[in-house]
Amino acid sequence: GVTKTGCSGYSYVINYADEITDSDIVFEDKGVKVVVDPDALALIDGTVVDFVKNGLNEAFSFRNPNIAGECGCGESFNI
Repeated sequence: GVTKTGCSGYSYVINYADEITDSDIVFEDKGVKVVVDPDALALIDGTVVDFVKNGLNEAFSFRNPNIAGECGCGESFNI
């Protein structure tokens, strides 16, 4: 999902979904389900999510075509 935070306005939020409601949007790829709050869908529409390993570091990567700008540290974005 997405939350309002940071110096640019929005930040990605990744949590485990304990339950899926009827209003949630669910995407599935290679056996992995991604549950999205419908209120966040417009902010992340078209976003490609990847899991990147670089040496000992592992992180999710987001390529969002809707982003107009990002903060200097890359933790938040605006649309």
